[in-house]
Amino acid sequence: MEFGILGPLRVRHQGREIPIPGRKQRALLAALLLARGEVLSDERLTALLWGQRPPATVSAQLYTYVSRLRQRLGPAVELVREPAGYRLGTGGAVFDAAEFHRLSRAGHTALREGRPDRAARLLRAALDLWRGPALGGVTDFLRDAETPQLDEARMAALESRLEAELALGEHRQLVAELTGLVTRFPLRERLRAQWMTALYRCERQAEALAVYHEGRRLLAEELGVDPGAVLTATLHAVLDGRLALDDPATRPAVVPGAAGA
Repeated sequence: MEFGILGPLRVRHQGREIPIPGRKQRALLAALLLARGEVLSDERLTALLWGQRPPATVSAQLYTYVSRLRQRLGPAVELVREPAGYRLGTGGAVFDAAEFHRLSRAGHTALREGRPDRAARLLRAALDLWRGPALGGVTDFLRDAETPQLDEARMAALESRLEAELALGEHRQLVAELTGLVTRFPLRERLRAQWMTALYRCERQAEALAVYHEGRRLLAEELGVDPGAVLTATLHAVLDGRLALDDPATRPAVVPGAAGA
């Protein structure tokens, strides 16, 4: 069986799609999948399905959703009632979020170890698992609770993939992608530093400096802060001419928390 949450919720068994009707029933399944075999309490499930205003019949409705979900999924999974809540055992099922985390962790590790070719392959594979915005078709309560960390893990994997590809000398191919990414995420300093690096290596030093100064202005206006270490170091490397591929300044940056994304 295959489960997917990196896009609209999707369930497949033996190549056949299993429809899960209703936002609350889809949210129930997604929440149990994200619990990775741990028990989710009735209180937590209630909050993820109904928010702060559950119906008076919440216990009966939750029981009904669980029963219907058991019927949909069949014997391939184990949906168990525990004293405090419910637990989903998926056996050998494929879960795209778990596979994404596995591949991205391995990719971050390879990047730190100075193996950009392996890092790029792993991180591309991780990012290819995404089919759109995570947790499509579930309740707003679940999406609001879970998507921030999923989206941040996706961005960390993307930034590390770009770091690996820059280390492999693919700066010319990356300029257009980085231009679009920084337009969408103007306050992400690592992306901006990567854009500066790609521009510099394409002999566009003046544009690289302009990218830095625009970032500094935005950080001051939006957040009231100065550029951080990565962006500042990239500025100095541009000014000092230290962004050639064989220079230590081009070694992949280690981003705190990336390994566990």
